[in-house]
Amino acid sequence: MMADNLPPKPEVIALFQQKNIQRMRLYSPSTDALQALGGTHIKLLLDVPKEDLEHVAASEGNAAQWVQDNVRKYSNVNFQYIAVGNNVKPSDSSAQFLFPAIQNIHKAIVEAGLRNQIKVSTATFFGAIDASYPPSAGTFRSEYQQLLGPVINFLRDHQAPLLINLYPYFAHVGNPGHVPLDYALFTSRSTVVTDGSLEYQNLFDAMVDTVYSAVEKAGGGVLDIVVSESGWPSNGGDATSVENAMTYLRNLVQHVNQGQGTPKRPGKRIEAYLFAMFDENDKDPEYEKHWGLFFPNKQEKYSISFK
Repeated sequence: MMADNLPPKPEVIALFQQKNIQRMRLYSPSTDALQALGGTHIKLLLDVPKEDLEHVAASEGNAAQWVQDNVRKYSNVNFQYIAVGNNVKPSDSSAQFLFPAIQNIHKAIVEAGLRNQIKVSTATFFGAIDASYPPSAGTFRSEYQQLLGPVINFLRDHQAPLLINLYPYFAHVGNPGHVPLDYALFTSRSTVVTDGSLEYQNLFDAMVDTVYSAVEKAGGGVLDIVVSESGWPSNGGDATSVENAMTYLRNLVQHVNQGQGTPKRPGKRIEAYLFAMFDENDKDPEYEKHWGLFFPNKQEKYSISFK
C-alpha cells in the first residue's frame, strides 16, 4: 500500500481476525505479512507484481523459485489464488510477459502439488471492456482481446477464474446522467436496466454480467469471475462521502453473502475483495487517498459486518 503511516503487518492480520475478515489480498509478497498469516484461516490472494513478470516468464526455473520463496516456504498459509500481474495494459512493457508468466507459475504450482489448492490467474479491470450496455453486449476492447484471449482460454482449460477489479463508483462519476447514484450504491428500489428477460436493480451485477458476456465471446465459456477489488472513496472527489462509502460497502457485503448470484448467473455465489483496508496518504489525486475501511490507527471509518 502507498502510505507511510500504516500499522505493522502482524497488527493488520490481527485486525482481520478480530473483524472476522476471511479473505485478504497482498499485492506483493511480504515476509512479515506471510509469517503473520501462518496458522490463520484467512484465504489469501497473492500477486506476482507487474515488475516480476519478465523474470518469472523467462524460465520455468525462475517461476519455481518464486513459488518456493513466496508460497511453499509458508506451508501453513491458506493460499487460494495467485494473481500474475494486476491491471496489465496492452501498452505496458510487461504485457508481452503476462501469458508466459501465468503458464510458468501455474506449472510451478502443479509441480509443488498445490494445483487443487491454488488457482493461478491474472487481475484485469473494467477498462478492458469495450461495449458494456446492455450487459449481454459485453465485449473486450480489441487490444485487450489480443492480450487476454490466450489467458482466458488457459483459465478455462484449468478451471481457474478470471479476476476483475470492479468499481461502480467510476462508472457513476464518469457518467452521472446515465448511471444514477442509487443504482451504483445498491439502493435503487426498482429495476433500472432491462436486458431481454434480465432485470438489473444494481450496477455491480450489471458490471459482473458484462464481464461474463465478454468472457463468453472470448471463448471462455462459463468461466468463473472473482471480483478482486471493489470499493468506494469517502472523500476527495465527486460523490465521495463516508455515508456513500459505508452504504456501498455494507450493501456489497450483504449482496455477496446472500449468495444469489447475478441475473445472468443466478445462484452462482460471487467472491469479492474489498478495497481497501486502510487509507493511503501517499496516493494522488485526492480521492485515491480515501478508500480505506479503517484509518491508519486501526479505528473503523464506519461500522461494517463481514458475516
